[in-house]
Amino acid sequence: MISSSAADGSSSTERPVGRRRAEVPAHRSIDEVLEASRRGADRVEPADLPDLIARGAHVIDLRSERTREPEGHIPGATVMERLVLEWRLDPGSAHRMADGPGHDDLVILVCNEGYYSSLAARDLRDLGFSRATDLVGGFRAYRRAGLPVKGKPTRVVL
Repeated sequence: MISSSAADGSSSTERPVGRRRAEVPAHRSIDEVLEASRRGADRVEPADLPDLIARGAHVIDLRSERTREPEGHIPGATVMERLVLEWRLDPGSAHRMADGPGHDDLVILVCNEGYYSSLAARDLRDLGFSRATDLVGGFRAYRRAGLPVKGKPTRVVL
């Protein structure tokens, strides 16, 4: 906790250091955070993903190599580590990936089961990617739906 001093030398109310969003209560469960991250997002069903890719959606696979390699890859998706997501997509970043999406493009994030990707999509919307969303049920739901899977990724951005 830190305390800031007012002009008269008195101390103002303490506030936690490192909170991500000042307008959010300090204590919430991960279920509450996840629910809030999905509010207003137009999440994508696995059956709709191939058509959206064909129409130009940017699909970013955030799964770890440990799960991607044995389970396979979505054709047309870009593999990217979560750690660098914002820097590779932000149009103003010096580290932006070539041919990355613009703020108005559809960006669909994919993780194993559709939890981690919801949080990452929220962070992209905070950056101005108004159509950032994720895949309901993640890669595993996509695969269970019998949709195409490849042995190698279409594109990898480090």
